Amino acid sequence: MNIIPINTQIAKPISYWIDSTPDTFYPSVSHHVLVDVAIVGAGIVGVTAATMLKKAGKTVALIDANQIAGGVSGHTTAKVTSLHQLIYAELIQQFGEEKARIYAESNQAALEYIAQTVSAENIDCDFSRESAYTFAENDENLELIKKEVEAALKLGLPVSFVRKTSLPFVIAGAIKLDNQAQFHPRKYLQHLVKSIPGEGSHVFERTRVVNVEEENPCRVITDNFTIQAQKVLITTNIPILDAGLYFAKTYPKRSYIIGAAINPEIAPQGMFIGSGEKYYSIRTTPYLNGLLLLIGGGGHKVGTVTNTEEIYQDLENYGRSRFGIDSFEYRWSSQDYVSFDKLPYIGRLTPLSQHVFVATGFSLWGMTKGTMAAMLLKDLVLEIDHPWSQLYDATRATPFITPEGLKQNLDVGTHWIGDRIKGFGDSLKDVPNNQGQVVQVDGQKVAAYRDENGTVHAVSAICSHLGCVVAWNNAEKSWDCPCHGARFNCEGKVLHGPAVNDLDQVST
Repeated sequence: MNIIPINTQIAKPISYWIDSTPDTFYPSVSHHVLVDVAIVGAGIVGVTAATMLKKAGKTVALIDANQIAGGVSGHTTAKVTSLHQLIYAELIQQFGEEKARIYAESNQAALEYIAQTVSAENIDCDFSRESAYTFAENDENLELIKKEVEAALKLGLPVSFVRKTSLPFVIAGAIKLDNQAQFHPRKYLQHLVKSIPGEGSHVFERTRVVNVEEENPCRVITDNFTIQAQKVLITTNIPILDAGLYFAKTYPKRSYIIGAAINPEIAPQGMFIGSGEKYYSIRTTPYLNGLLLLIGGGGHKVGTVTNTEEIYQDLENYGRSRFGIDSFEYRWSSQDYVSFDKLPYIGRLTPLSQHVFVATGFSLWGMTKGTMAAMLLKDLVLEIDHPWSQLYDATRATPFITPEGLKQNLDVGTHWIGDRIKGFGDSLKDVPNNQGQVVQVDGQKVAAYRDENGTVHAVSAICSHLGCVVAWNNAEKSWDCPCHGARFNCEGKVLHGPAVNDLDQVST
């Protein structure tokens, strides 16, 4: 029996995309500002839309609570593809061939926009054309692969069915789509954002927007000053505004990624994602003098898994067993919102909105969908008719009545009521070092974290968004809301919306 030695090197708990790029230091907003368009959220949607609108002659203010591409866009697998695991057979069944074709064509258009931008501006962002695969390891999911091939061909995508790939293990079959792409998302976005400041336009980092008032002009209220704009784009991962009920038309999903150095001679060629209930995502990226193998997986609804450390261990075991990896350089996680009908929401915030627009619900494929959203939002702001607008209409009613929508909103209600009445521990003394627990103290639900030195950090366990009880995430030492996906660090500071306010501090 061969025993594979396990290297005890500790992986960096940071996204490779962020670790391999410099911090950005755009100013916080320090005065009242007036622009044509204010854009809240500086990920791929916000940065792309801001650059497009400035080129179109608009003054813009791009605003982020943290850094450029420091959120979901800095934690993605960064596949630029129209092959979204298994989607086309389902879209044809649910919406018909015409609408499914628009989905395919719009994502392809977004891919080509990125490719053309990289080429035209000579952006050093590790962009490369690759084949994309969705594979089945066994016959159980093979029929789904074959149906996806048939559906994609109907829509004009030049896919093929293959039984062999460059993966170092046998598969039953895969759908293959050539001429897709991958890149370093933060290098790409950091390049784009450089063109925004000046001539009446601004980039503001470390500026949290707490509200938007739709008036004429609109008022974007930050934690210090107000920005006035004729139009506002909400391009945070999930809208920070509850109007439009986007938190009730999506569900938040976390997923996990590890990175390991791999010999280029044995590395797989292309971008891969499995099928079935438990699947893994695989790609490589240039790293030092070789390649970094990225393995993703372990997705779950936010707040429903406490021992997230086990997910990282599973990914590492997969890397060892399938690729012979014995050490890991990186580990990180990401979060996205899954649309109940599988289509993103892009358009007016509410049916009555005239000046505030939104983009969300990218369902884990944000590089093409986010770019496509920026292309559509630009035309909506400029009042140009767009052939994609009806399909992605953010105010469409159908998501509420899908089986997934009914299931997820019932789950939210169960948490909101059940977590309030169920029993919790009643003593802070029971919280172990380096762990967090929800305990009941004097009738109040307290989220308590005891650090490695034994000091307790106690905050209210009631989420500042809509009042659900948060849950502990042990690998990332965070408090995660199982209802709508807000996340807070162990001291109660907001990490991820839709919450905009920190958890209340509790005296111990």
